[in-house]
Amino acid sequence: MRISAKGEYATKAVLYLSLKYPQIATIHEVAEGHRIPIKYLEQILLALRKCGVLESRRGIHGGYTLARPPERISLGEVLRAVDGKFSQTACLRRDRDSPCACPEAEACGLRRLWEELQETLDRVLFETSFAEIRRRTFAAREDRPGQALDAVTEK
Repeated sequence: MRISAKGEYATKAVLYLSLKYPQIATIHEVAEGHRIPIKYLEQILLALRKCGVLESRRGIHGGYTLARPPERISLGEVLRAVDGKFSQTACLRRDRDSPCACPEAEACGLRRLWEELQETLDRVLFETSFAEIRRRTFAAREDRPGQALDAVTEK
C-alpha cells in the first residue's frame, strides 16, 4: 500500500494532536512541527473535522483538538478520511468506474491472495489507535538521549 502525501500529513497532524490531547493546537503549530504547507494542511484538517476526527474552535484561543480520545481514533480512519477507500490492486475494485479486467476474477487464486492481504492491512490500520502510536512515540523518545519527552506538549 502506498500512502499519499495527504495521508502521511494527516497522520502526522493527528499524531501531533494526540500528543497534546486534550489541549488545543493552532494550525501553525501543527504545520511548523511537521513542515506541512498551511494551505495544504487547512484542507486536510477540514476533511478530518468533517469526518468527526477533529474539532475546531474559533477565536484567540482557538485551534484544533481531537474530537475523541486517541484510543478511539484509528490510523485507518484517518487515512480513509483524507484518501477515501484504499485497496492494493485493481483486482479488488468493485465499482462501475474501474471494474476488474480479469476474465476469471471470481475463480482466481491471486485475487484471493490480494483479498487476504487487504484484510490483514485493514485489520492493522483499523485496530491501531493513535493512543498506541502515541505510546510508541513516547517510548522511542525515551530511547533517545537528549530527546525531551514533552517537546510537543510544552508548546
